[in-house]
Amino acid sequence: MADARQAAEGVARASYGRLVALLSARTRDIAAAEDALAEAFRAALETWSVRGVPERPEAWLLIAARRAFGHTLRHRAVRDAAAATLSLLEAETHGEASPVFPDERLKLLFVCAHPAIDGAARTPLMLQTVLGLDAGRIAAAFVTAPATMAQRLVRAKAKIRDAGIRFEEPDADALPARLASVLSAIYAAYGTGWDEGLGTGLTGEAIFLGRLLVALQPDAPEARGLLALMLHCEARAQARRGPDGAYVRLAEQDTRLWSPELIAEAEGHLIVAARRATFGRFQTEAAIQSVHAQRAVTGTTDLRALCTLYDLLAEHAPTIGVLVSRAAIHGEASGPEIGLALLDALDSDRVASYQSFWAVRAHLLRAAGRRAEAAPALDRAIGLSDDPAVRAYLARQR
Repeated sequence: MADARQAAEGVARASYGRLVALLSARTRDIAAAEDALAEAFRAALETWSVRGVPERPEAWLLIAARRAFGHTLRHRAVRDAAAATLSLLEAETHGEASPVFPDERLKLLFVCAHPAIDGAARTPLMLQTVLGLDAGRIAAAFVTAPATMAQRLVRAKAKIRDAGIRFEEPDADALPARLASVLSAIYAAYGTGWDEGLGTGLTGEAIFLGRLLVALQPDAPEARGLLALMLHCEARAQARRGPDGAYVRLAEQDTRLWSPELIAEAEGHLIVAARRATFGRFQTEAAIQSVHAQRAVTGTTDLRALCTLYDLLAEHAPTIGVLVSRAAIHGEASGPEIGLALLDALDSDRVASYQSFWAVRAHLLRAAGRRAEAAPALDRAIGLSDDPAVRAYLARQR
């Protein structure tokens, strides 16, 4: 059973998106394809634990999923398509690459960015279909309720099926129009892996896709901006936890543990992107991380530069995360009451379940000497924290 589970998990990590794409190629019914693949994985765990893992587990799963697909849809054409699908898988196995894309997952991200799919659903669809995240994890990344996100995904898949949207590789001319959605998906994947802690593999996957994207679109400044942003954050990965696993705030991290190689790579991409002289959300976020990285050289953080960058970012990309971070930086630079005023101006419904809002609010209230108000904010932040190390850190503050 252990060998079977390990083999199944390996295929899921490496080939889940490709298998869904192959299953959906003719019917364009992604939801049914995922259901069929889930049934195939269940059958694999039962069969492989008894008979052993097959030589080609991907092909075994594809055949099993095709059978489940055929039984579910009761459509002979789906069952008859197995031979053609296996031929395609065989071609991929022997290295026949896409004429445009260097990686199957990157191709599928652009496929899911089809303009006929609702813009609000494209990135979540990519995260679920290509990167295998469940609705709960996707909902957390978008600060929305899991049920709301699940419904959004169901509607998107129904639209693909009912409208007959072709699940096929876009040509090179279609890529620029789809790039923003792909960037958002890769960034959301990185953020999800970052929040779940070291060793998840999702951060590495996102950086790998980011590097491939820069190779595919070398003149796209936002692609370089995103890669620079992720590399700057990854450079500090080993400093985020103490020797005992305790959470360490950015301002308290030992800069000697930061990776100079990753910082240098990030700075290189940011410099190339800046030559385009066009605003970009990811370039600006990378520039913010670049300011933080300078502490490894100067020993200080330029808070005024951070305020300027966050003001620019809030003007063009006012996400809840950006607005809360802006308040935190202004609170550090100009006094806690300034930061608290910015927090108070935010929509209460948007921040009610956003952990960072309550953590920043508690920090600023305590800095302002308003400890009686800080205590319940800290309690709220602790209750909303999924990371045990962050909960322990906040509990010590409490």
